[in-house]
Amino acid sequence: MTSDTSTAGILRRPYLLATVGACALVFLSAFESLAVTTIMPLVSRDLDGASLYALAFAGPLATGVMGMVAAGNWSDRRGPAAPLYSSVALFVLGLLIAGMAGTMEILVLGRLVQGLGGGAMTVALYVLVARVYPPALHPKIFAAFAASWVVPSLVGPFAAGVVAQLSSWHWVFLGVVGLVVPALLMVVPAVRGMGSGPASESVAEPVPWAFGRMGWAALAAVAVLGLNLSAEAPGVGGVIAVVALVLALVAVRPLVPRGTLTARRGLPSVILVRGLASAAFFGAEVYLPYLLTERYAFTPTFAGLTLTGAALAWAGASAVQGRLGEKLADDLAVKIGAALVLIAVISTLVTAAFALPAAVAIGGWILAGAGMGLMYPRLSVMTLALSSEENQGFNSAAMSISDSLGGALSLAATGLVFAAFTKTNSFAGVFALTAVIAVVGVLMAPRVAARVASPDTGLGAPDAKPELSRHA
Repeated sequence: MTSDTSTAGILRRPYLLATVGACALVFLSAFESLAVTTIMPLVSRDLDGASLYALAFAGPLATGVMGMVAAGNWSDRRGPAAPLYSSVALFVLGLLIAGMAGTMEILVLGRLVQGLGGGAMTVALYVLVARVYPPALHPKIFAAFAASWVVPSLVGPFAAGVVAQLSSWHWVFLGVVGLVVPALLMVVPAVRGMGSGPASESVAEPVPWAFGRMGWAALAAVAVLGLNLSAEAPGVGGVIAVVALVLALVAVRPLVPRGTLTARRGLPSVILVRGLASAAFFGAEVYLPYLLTERYAFTPTFAGLTLTGAALAWAGASAVQGRLGEKLADDLAVKIGAALVLIAVISTLVTAAFALPAAVAIGGWILAGAGMGLMYPRLSVMTLALSSEENQGFNSAAMSISDSLGGALSLAATGLVFAAFTKTNSFAGVFALTAVIAVVGVLMAPRVAARVASPDTGLGAPDAKPELSRHA
């Protein structure tokens, strides 16, 4: 990019079409996520699928890891256009399968396909940002992504509840398909004309296909699915759960920067904290509407409004951090965000444990949304700042993999806890586990800031930039 275009806004030429197209796809993903989370308690009851409730959420996150690795590798080879189109097609196919499901098993299958496409779409969009926008605009475009949750957060949960109550939950899935055509029409001009080769002309040969990493991603997905299903194997379920957890950690190691699992300062800890934040937030969020409908007799419509408040807080906090820019240090934003998520999860825990008014959990969850809104854009900025053109796909995939795998493992574990505590207080057990994860996130948050730049970037695959830049 030339110096004059680097000062343009994200809604001005030459970035307008890219911004509109990318935000439209984020809107699509946001609407689906919020809507499905709202109606899943009803779906579970209708299809007699309580035992697969957690898998319906963890499954898409697990298969999403496979999509992320493939899309990251494909984007590094040929640019993000083809991965983006393919991922949207898979996403739609998954929605169609889930929308026409007559059993919980078929619905979960649709969710698995949907997750494969959704994970690939996330990485393709991050690479699109890296290729189209200069670093100075990264905080603003990531804030725009968060703002794209505003409209679906306003209408998504409420609309999903109304449709499920007045018609059928099937149309919540099938209705989202109708958003794909306009979103795709907007994104086509955004990526048209982008080179189909690697980002830098200095790269003589395209990045090779990383079949090894794809295999590890598949193993991680299988391990997460096995962890979810371990409760269905009486007598050996505990052994299966332990083996599955070990396999997941072994499989994820080649997919993220070296030092991620040991919380090495800098990029590895950025990736780790992303996963911990996802695990704490989403591990608790999917059970919050469940708690409100089962214990407080909320209708799906009003239980969904809880997610609306959190999503609005997420978008609002993200917009604030985007405006503050360098006035708010990246590591400070992450620390504050992690602390807010911890406070929020504790509020849901005490609500479930002591039968406090639902308003305590609902109000607390608004803080969770604000914490995520502060953290997520800054973690994204830091990841791209530490990436070179040759490994934007790898590092973007690593961040998304940590995000999805953290949530998937948390949901698998909370599913086991929920099943184990049915005779006492399942919800309190779930929120206690996610509170522990949130505590670890708070402890790890200060490590996202590197002490001194080092030529040893610690990546398990392509090398990253040795220097740590701020927003430029």
